[in-house]
Parts: sequence; structure tokens; C-alpha cells
Amino acid sequence: MARTGKVTVVGAGFYGSTTAQRLAEYDLFDEVVLTDIIEGRPEGLALDMNQSRPVEGFETKVTGQTTGPGGEGYEAIAGSGIVIITAGLARKPGMSRMDLIEVNAKIVRNVTENVVKHAPEAVLIVVSNPLDEMTALTAKASGFGPQRVMGQAGMLDTARFSYFVAERLGVPVSSVRTLTLGSHGDTMVPVPSACSADGKPLADLLPAAEINALVERTRGGGGEIVGLLKTGSAYYAPSAAAARMARAVAEDAGTVLPVCAWVDGQYGISGVYLGVEAEIGAAGVRRVVERDLTDSELAALREAAGAVRAKQADVAGL
Repeated sequence: MARTGKVTVVGAGFYGSTTAQRLAEYDLFDEVVLTDIIEGRPEGLALDMNQSRPVEGFETKVTGQTTGPGGEGYEAIAGSGIVIITAGLARKPGMSRMDLIEVNAKIVRNVTENVVKHAPEAVLIVVSNPLDEMTALTAKASGFGPQRVMGQAGMLDTARFSYFVAERLGVPVSSVRTLTLGSHGDTMVPVPSACSADGKPLADLLPAAEINALVERTRGGGGEIVGLLKTGSAYYAPSAAAARMARAVAEDAGTVLPVCAWVDGQYGISGVYLGVEAEIGAAGVRRVVERDLTDSELAALREAAGAVRAKQADVAGL
């Protein structure tokens, strides 16, 4: 099997390390680099992952590298075609994503500046929270064209929504199709017109009140997990989504995925990073894919854009 390229995951917490493991097990890349500021953590995790290679049968090399506040160690990411930024504090019970904004803005800006210095050709995938704001900040700090910076949100929210629908209907998750757009959080916009199970419209299978309840559970899906864990946040489903986005970039297949992307005219919305469907390729976002929305869905998406735009403007100077 031909392996090619290098991908980097910044941040070796549960989210970052699980993402690195998934990427390595795809066996698509020559090398996966995992970095962290905690001395020895990425090296130890990389050694552990490499020792799983004979068991799982993949040849992708995993490299761990401790980094310093002044950019020490970032030379290990040189040549990366894709960089996934997971760095930042995770939520604790009772915290909203916005509670993290100031501290994570400083972390993400520092990481981005170092990534640009050592991997200037990379496509950047942001997963740090609050997601929409950190994606916009990364784009600004990097100076990259907007097509090369995207955030992971819609894939995760859509996956959660699909799981909840499948669980409620008692059907395989593979038979369910759902879609969420807008913000990763309170202004998430479900798209009922795009939701189905076994090819049947969701609205024909469940009453509106039950669909709305599933939407609300999806909207609070991350908080539900934080509340149960008490000392951490979700990472299995989020890492699966981030790794799949990186795979879409690596394979240059034009896969259409719900991501946080720069919107400039689509849906009558301009100048904002927002959750939309986008065609993904080697250069990042090839194009935003517009679908027919109902009047209420379009109104909700535009409302979400307005709320997110104001927050992204606030974070630009942090």
C-alpha cells in the first residue's frame, strides 16, 4: 500500500492522542506527528502507538515531540501537509464553550504562529473550543487563504444527531441520514428536510416534538458527556470526525462533509466561518456546497451566522 505525506496533531490530550491513533491506523501516511507541551507525554504515547503496529498491521510511523512556549520542538512538524489543532483547555462541568475563549485564544494563536513557521503549506483543521471562534482566529493568525483553514463541528453534531435518531427508532446507524449546520453550540441549526431513516423522511417517522427533543439533546451533546465524565470531555466521536476530515484532505477525493468553513455569499451570508457542507480536497475547502433549505431552516442559518460573526469579531484581537 502506498503511504505518503505527514500529518501533525497538536495537543496530546485524549482528543489529540486518539486522533493521532486513528490517523496512524488508516495507514495512509508516512508519518503522524503528535506534539504537546507536557514533557515526555507525546513521546510516550507515540512509543505506545508504534508498539501497536505489529498487532494492527499498519506501517505509518508515529513521532512524539515535546514543544516549548518559544516554539521549541516545532521543527518536527516540518513538511506536514495537514495540521490538526486540538490544543487548549477542555471544558469542565458547568462551563460553556465560551468560558474557554480567552485562555484558549492565546494558546491557539501561539500554536498557529509556530505551525505557520514550520509547515507553511499545511491545511489547518481546528478543533479547539469555542470552535467557530477559534477557527476564525486561526485563519487570521495564520494569514492563510480561507480555504486552507476549517473547523471540525458539523461532522460531530451530525454524528450525534444520527446516533440519537437511530437509538430512538431502533434502526442501524448506517440507515440514518441527518445534517446540522450553523454554529457548534447554542445556534446549531438542524436541517429536518435532509433527515431520513431507511430512506423515509424523519418527519414521517417521528412527531415534531420528539424530533425537537433529539435536536436539543444533540445541541447539548458535549455538555451531557462532560457532566457524566466530570473530569474531561468527549474525544472518541470528535477524534473520529477530525481524522475523517484529514483523510478527505489526504485523499483529495472531493468528499462533501459538514464542516466549519468560510462563507462568502452562499445562502446570502458573507464574511463568517460557519457550519456548512463543503467539498474537501488536497487544498482544503474546494467549495461550499449549497443545498435547498426550507424558509425556516434558511432563516435559522442566517440568524446563527449573525450571532457567530459578532463573536468572531470579538475574538480577533485576543
